[in-house]
Amino acid sequence: MGLTAQNPNGEAEAVLLLPTSETLTKTGKVPEDKFHFAYIIYFILGLGYLFPWNAFITAVDYFSFIYPDISVDRIIAVVYMMVGLVSLILIILYSLKSDVYLRINLGLGLFIVSLLVVPITDAVYIKGRVGLYGGFYVTVAAVVLASISDALVQGGTIGSAGEMPERYMQAVVAGTAGSGVLVSFLRIFTKAVFPQDAVGLRKSANLYFAVSVVVMVICIVLYNVALRLPVMKYYRELKIQAMNEEEEEKGPLTGAVWRSTLWEIVCRIKWYGLGIILIYIVTLAIFPGYITEDVHSALLKDWYSIVLITGYNIFDLVGKCLTPLYLLQNTKVAVGGTVVRLLFFPLFYGCIHGPKFLRTEVPVTILTCLLGLTNGYLTSVLMILAPKVVPLQHSETAGIVSVLFLVFGMAAGSVVSWFWVI
Repeated sequence: MGLTAQNPNGEAEAVLLLPTSETLTKTGKVPEDKFHFAYIIYFILGLGYLFPWNAFITAVDYFSFIYPDISVDRIIAVVYMMVGLVSLILIILYSLKSDVYLRINLGLGLFIVSLLVVPITDAVYIKGRVGLYGGFYVTVAAVVLASISDALVQGGTIGSAGEMPERYMQAVVAGTAGSGVLVSFLRIFTKAVFPQDAVGLRKSANLYFAVSVVVMVICIVLYNVALRLPVMKYYRELKIQAMNEEEEEKGPLTGAVWRSTLWEIVCRIKWYGLGIILIYIVTLAIFPGYITEDVHSALLKDWYSIVLITGYNIFDLVGKCLTPLYLLQNTKVAVGGTVVRLLFFPLFYGCIHGPKFLRTEVPVTILTCLLGLTNGYLTSVLMILAPKVVPLQHSETAGIVSVLFLVFGMAAGSVVSWFWVI
């Protein structure tokens, strides 16, 4: 279905876009998503694949108490992002030889294994004792496994959502923000209920990981239910039809042909990818390391970082829920917005070393909420638009490549975050 879209220079160019649900509904071809069940499942999948990451970084109080001589949150961030980056590259190269449904189910299963490592290690080895750094290496191994799982699930989920109308990609992206909000409120609950000593921190951390395991089980069940929904089958068959037509025209996508096609996909979405990279370099350079370690409040004390993280997550969710109301279509403006976000660096720097009025709770809180709002909206815009500028049969790959750009930005941002320490 040939349509036009704007390139970064604002010029119209012909692209093949996936038909929207609205146009297909008018022709009576697309099955109804009854009770918005498929939309809800994609939202929960988005919530689910980010939940383990949120559990690890939210349990930083526990990890920092057990391993006081290590910058735990920054190490976890670097390891998680770097391993995820390598894993996604391998998935993209070999995606034609594996089924997306197998990748998602395998990733969800491995998530459960990785999430069980921390509470089991605490129960049989750490037992609340401080300075047993052998446990930290086991924790890092669990982070590695969780990162591999993330690449499998996130790549597959966003890839499959890219084959469908834009509302399903918005559901996935909004779900990732919902994950942060849920974990933040869980963190507030545990801090309010449990004492902030060795016993209380252990109970909090174990609760995070237990809830994460439950979420993963729910995701496995719902995802396998989703495969049987008529609307899911319809878009799957639509993609298969497009792939068969391409094979008849060009032959099988193997070897050099696939690499050439993959490069064409990368070139097609490169501006969207650049914007995504810039978003997450800025965000991960500041959140969570700067928020948890570099700013302090005599008034809020150890609640300060929790308030900031919660504020960020709520506004990130708000930003990701704004795209159904208004979806920015101009790529040049969207990417320009990601460049403007670089201003967060001097602004947050001023909150540490600038005038006294900037070194107070209100400016930091406002900037943190704006960081979340712009992160949410621009991420949603670019992730929705990127898979729509390639032919339908390559929309899954475009979605996975978009995730690769995202994780590359997160990995780069997690490295840049160390400059606050320097």
